Amino acid sequence: MDRYLRKIVGWCIELSMDKGLVIAALKQAIKARQPSPQLIHHTDRGGQYASIEYRKLLARAQMQQSMSRAGDCYDNAYMESCFGTLKTELEISSYDDLSQARREIADYINYYNTLRRHSSLDNQSPNRFELRLTN
Repeated sequence: MDRYLRKIVGWCIELSMDKGLVIAALKQAIKARQPSPQLIHHTDRGGQYASIEYRKLLARAQMQQSMSRAGDCYDNAYMESCFGTLKTELEISSYDDLSQARREIADYINYYNTLRRHSSLDNQSPNRFELRLTN
């Protein structure tokens, strides 16, 4: 998530939560956003974020890694809130298969970025807010 815009810029769904999952999401975000050097990338303390491969990808993109303090869920509050919103609005229970989950989550993220209004963005969607910044 681009914290300023509240926009989801990279995501991935897999059957396991290993380093490949977070690397795929990070690559997607880097490709989409082409971040400036020294951008701060914040994560929780999951082992996949501490992997050598993940850290090398951050270094190649010249991004600074920031990790939550142990046991402090408030350090990652923006993403925790986003996950809560996604779970509530999507009414996630279970999916028939991974491809169905990917389709539904992709549709939701598209809605979240293009139509869902955020009070912190003057009741605009992330895409609309970003567009106004560039004009």
